[in-house]
Amino acid sequence: MQRSLLDHVRIVLKGMAMGAADVVPGVSGGTIAFISGIYEELISTISGVNLSLITTWKEKGFKAMWQQLNGSFIIALFAGILISVFTVMRLANYLLENHPILIWSFFFGLVVASIWYVGKQIPKWDFKITLALLAGAAVAFYIVSLPPMAANNSYLFIFFSGAIAICAMILPGISGAFILVLLGAYKRITEAAHDFDFKTLGIFAVGAVIGLLSFSKILKWLFVHYSSITLAVLTGFIAGSLNKIWPWKHVLETEMYGDKEVVLKEASVLPWNFNGDAHTAFAIILMLAGFFLIIGLESFASKNQEHTNATD
Repeated sequence: MQRSLLDHVRIVLKGMAMGAADVVPGVSGGTIAFISGIYEELISTISGVNLSLITTWKEKGFKAMWQQLNGSFIIALFAGILISVFTVMRLANYLLENHPILIWSFFFGLVVASIWYVGKQIPKWDFKITLALLAGAAVAFYIVSLPPMAANNSYLFIFFSGAIAICAMILPGISGAFILVLLGAYKRITEAAHDFDFKTLGIFAVGAVIGLLSFSKILKWLFVHYSSITLAVLTGFIAGSLNKIWPWKHVLETEMYGDKEVVLKEASVLPWNFNGDAHTAFAIILMLAGFFLIIGLESFASKNQEHTNATD
């Protein structure tokens, strides 16, 4: 696929949005990938990383291997994620700490619109598709309601934490950072990053790579053979995660992970039952802003696609 410089800039921006989402316990980078229209390409690209790339390099050269890998897409996307980690992440963390209701309201609007957007990709709804959606929603709702496990510092546990968390990161609706909190591994990984504990980070990274390559192949197979049902389940995952990002919550239990306070248990409440300033009017405005941002982007993308098809 030939892309222009502007196309690559757009992919970088999408990577930045994914990176900002993935570091927040409760928001999924997979949801952002779906909203931005790169989800299936991302899954297909990751699942295509295998030993055949070496054969292609030897027989046809680096350029052919790079094209088979979809290398420009990977580089642009991960460049955006890295930029986000060092820039946007700080802004997102600041807003979450100082204006949580307002930022969660914006996220809530984004995710509600993404349910509509992803569901719209399903050409025909029937009983099986509806059941798949409800099952996905129930699983996601159950996961985000689970209490955290006790911490485990064994390296085998860190390896499997990396494999499980990375799978969550590419699933719409389920946050990889939140999964680490549930597994009791969030503190260990954040401390390792802070202390430059490369052994722990390396074991976690190996688990993440193996989990990512394995799970992406499963997802690709599901998209090829059961596209509508897979989309329905993923739509359900997004819908089931809404409770986690509801703006008005009573915090019941927290824990300090280094210098960062992470919420372990909380309960969703209605704005008029919230203890403190609910910022209801501003929150609703931001929900609508998030919702119509996705609707507007989807409309813009559709018009561009129609224009492209008309000129072909």
